[in-house]
Amino acid sequence: MNCAHCGQCCEETEMLLSNADIAILKRLGYTAKSFACFSKKGTIQLRNNRGKCVFYDAERHRCKIYRLRPLGCRIYPVMYSEEGGIVLDDLCPERNTVTEIEKERKGKQLLKLLKRIDSEAQQRVTKTRS
Repeated sequence: MNCAHCGQCCEETEMLLSNADIAILKRLGYTAKSFACFSKKGTIQLRNNRGKCVFYDAERHRCKIYRLRPLGCRIYPVMYSEEGGIVLDDLCPERNTVTEIEKERKGKQLLKLLKRIDSEAQQRVTKTRS
């Protein structure tokens, strides 16, 4: 896919993070508190600052951690919809540059990622109850 670097995907992000994503960002020197917050479902997601992802550089129209961005960001604009399954996000102006092969490959990655994130959230809930 081609990326226009428009920042649409970084606005009011609700991008979910896996434990692996968090570990990578911590190794870069960020504290979890600076980039992550809990969702109502108990999953961890990227934090927003002034309506954009904390890692979005509005002046340069670029992600500060692009090369090591979370897997969900790498998979985007492929996303999961309760109604339609694996779909392309209508907000992305470059969604038409995603090939069917890429959509299928990223869709498989996304389903695995969502399963992992749900499992990690469940483990956190279980630990807090113990």
